[in-house]
Amino acid sequence: MKRLDLILNGKGGVGKSFFAVNFVQFLKDKGIAHVAIDSDNENSTLKRFHPDTRFLDLDNRRELDGIFAALEKSNLVVMDCRAASTDVFIDYFAEIDLSAVLSAIGAALTLVMPVNHESDSVDQIQRLADQFGRKCSYVVVRNAAHSDSFALFESSEVRAQIKDKLGGREITMTRLQDWLVEALNAENLTVTAATKNPAFNLLDRQRLQTWQRKLYGEIETVTDLLLPTK
Repeated sequence: MKRLDLILNGKGGVGKSFFAVNFVQFLKDKGIAHVAIDSDNENSTLKRFHPDTRFLDLDNRRELDGIFAALEKSNLVVMDCRAASTDVFIDYFAEIDLSAVLSAIGAALTLVMPVNHESDSVDQIQRLADQFGRKCSYVVVRNAAHSDSFALFESSEVRAQIKDKLGGREITMTRLQDWLVEALNAENLTVTAATKNPAFNLLDRQRLQTWQRKLYGEIETVTDLLLPTK
């Protein structure tokens, strides 16, 4: 069974691209074949850190067909979906009859949805769950970059809906120190590359390795929803 992972939340600034960059690095570090796609025409963060990433312009509906063209040739496609793109995907999937296309290709869809302390990020997850229901799998990424509190999400109806009715799972992306995030961006380096780069001192390389090890451990708990299955 092939897998399409869409990293999606209509709210901007919830950590979609940051998770995408590190998830793609996880795939590379584990030697897992994949196709990565960026769709942010303003920042293109994923393509900046992983130059082999493909780019699709969401303003050109025809280009979206490239998602499934890639999925026909690869067992795993990972796409970083830009902010405010929820409607684009809802309309497009209705147009092509998503379930039929996935069945024809022999693929499953997973929505990877970062969430933070803000209500807008929770509302976007509710909208996606209501729209797609059992047509896909769900992984919620609790992004602690700006706050360790997920009280709004934890008390929401959608959390229970995803967890109890839709078989979704949750993982946590812990906060990485601000100066390290800034340095990674300044050097255009992934965490894996930075841990081997002399521009980062010993202790910062150690901090990066510790953070990455925790994230990779979290990802490992949901690989059955993120990776192709035999």
